[in-house]
Parts: sequence; C-alpha cells; structure tokens
Amino acid sequence: MQQKTIFSFLLFSFFFIGSAFSQEIDFKQQDKVIFEKYVKYIQPFCSKSKELILQKTAEFFLDTPYVGGTLDKNDTEKLVINLRELDCVTFVETVIALANTTASGDLSFDNFASQLQQIRYRNGVIDGYDSRLHYTSDWADNNVEKKILCAMSQQLGGVLETKTIDFMTSHRSSYNALKTDDDMFEKIGKMEDKINERDGFYYLPKDKIKLKATKIPHMAMIAFTTSIKGLDTTHTGFAYKKNGKLIFIHASSTKKKVVIDEKTLSDYCESQKSCTGIMVMPVL
Repeated sequence: MQQKTIFSFLLFSFFFIGSAFSQEIDFKQQDKVIFEKYVKYIQPFCSKSKELILQKTAEFFLDTPYVGGTLDKNDTEKLVINLRELDCVTFVETVIALANTTASGDLSFDNFASQLQQIRYRNGVIDGYDSRLHYTSDWADNNVEKKILCAMSQQLGGVLETKTIDFMTSHRSSYNALKTDDDMFEKIGKMEDKINERDGFYYLPKDKIKLKATKIPHMAMIAFTTSIKGLDTTHTGFAYKKNGKLIFIHASSTKKKVVIDEKTLSDYCESQKSCTGIMVMPVL
C-alpha cells in the first residue's frame, strides 16, 4: 500500500512538473524538426572554435524569413522558441543559444531552451513581461554579468552614452502589454529607472568603425546605437569578416530574411541617418 502511494505521488509529481515546464515554452513541432536538422548540420563543427560554431550556426539560418513580434503573442510571458521566423533580436539570441548548446556537448532541445531562456531573461528567470530584457543595453549588461558576452566597445575607443532610456513608457500605445495594463506600465517604468541609474553604455561612433575594423572580432555580437530619443539601439546582428572586409550577418527587415550584408559595417552605419555607431560584444 505504501509503495503504491509513493508511486502515485511520484507519478503525480512528474506529471505536474512536466505540465508546468511545457506551459512555460511555446513552440511548434516544426521548430523541433529544424532543431534536429541543426544538430545534424553542426556535428562536424562541435569540437571547433566557438567563433566557427557561431558562424556556422548563423549561416544555418540564411534565408530564414524575417518576422517581427513573435515574442508578444501570448497573454502570459512564456519562453517562445521560433526557428521558422526570426527578427534581428531573436536571430541573435537563437544563434548564441544554439552555439552555447553545441559547445556544452549536450545537444538536446531542453538544453537549448534553457540556454535561450538564460540569454533572453533577466538572470535567466521568467517572471512576467518585465523580466524579459527589452532594451539592448540592458540585455547586454545582464549577459555580460552572466558571462555570456564580453563588453568590448570601451576598449575599442568607444564613447559613453548617457541619454535617458524611456522609449517604452514614452510610446505606451505601441506595446500591447502596456496599453491597458497600468501595473505592467509601472513595472516597465521602474525597469527604465534602474537602467538610467547606471552610468550609461559605451559604443563605437560610426566614424571610427573603419579605423577599428581589424580589431572587431569575427562573429562578435553588434548592436546599432541610435539618436532616437529614449532609445538605445534599433538593430542587432553579428560582425562578419569576408575577403578582408568587415560586413555583418543579420535578420534584415528590408530584405525580409536572414542575410550576409555585402555593405561594410562602416558604410551601412553611414547610410543610416539615425545610427550613431555600434556596441561590440564578443560571445564568450
């Protein structure tokens, strides 16, 4: 009788834990199919350098459709895994998470989910919409603290940006999670206050990129800083070196897919009026 009771308790516990875990992750079967394709694709590179693993992982997603807003479709915050469609942020997060999964030696879907959650959320914990790292400078700071990234902009000769970050609360109607939720609006405001209590963030001005191109590592994560009021960055990707040129790989909203941009990083920034430069963050 006692053994039966213990078995029933363990079975219930397993079911409860499994159900709770599944509720936290939003994905489709096709995402698992793509993940399994990636596992086979990356096998020859598992013992190679992290830089090469990052490169091959990013290249795996070439031509993947650009789709924005994929993280904001649920009423409650969940870990969204979407390998079918990417935007500039989810592309960067997915590539780093898959590369870290590969480097760890545990090429399981659960490990990938764990790696992605660790990158996307403050201290790796999902606790509502405000626990997601919405601002890139905040995302970068937290991922440097978690030893996922290395901050490099300052040592490249970058300058300090101390602008007030408040774009989300200043544009409340643009965010579904904030439109009618006063409590969440207040939480995001407090999050912005904490960001603004810091000493700002370093970035490499766009007129210095060409001069520093040889010192920017291949496959370093990059974020494009902006002059737009209240906002830190407008775009993200990875530095990519090809035939001696510093270009970049990213999920492009204009080309509607993941591409290796043939423009040099310097020329791209110069062509974007609101772009002030780049944050440079090699992946550890």
